[in-house]
Amino acid sequence: MSALKPVIGNWYRFTEGDVFEIVALDADDGTIELQYYDGTIEEMDIEDWNSQCELREIETAAAPEDWTGSVDVDSEEDANSDGSWRSVSGS
Repeated sequence: MSALKPVIGNWYRFTEGDVFEIVALDADDGTIELQYYDGTIEEMDIEDWNSQCELREIETAAAPEDWTGSVDVDSEEDANSDGSWRSVSGS
């Protein structure tokens, strides 16, 4: 069985339940950056990724329903009617 390939922007899950997104790949260093739903970023070696995939400890996952929680995006109520973002001020 071939190892699951990490793709930037795709969501995955460890079998113990932690959901994360791939946010960066560094082929020169052989590392992958994962960002968990709570915003925590972790670096993983590609060898570790491949080993965990072979052991079926990593699987693809759907993005959380409110995936914006991890990327600090303003809520929809801060959007203009045309979908563009507006500044929120105290006045």
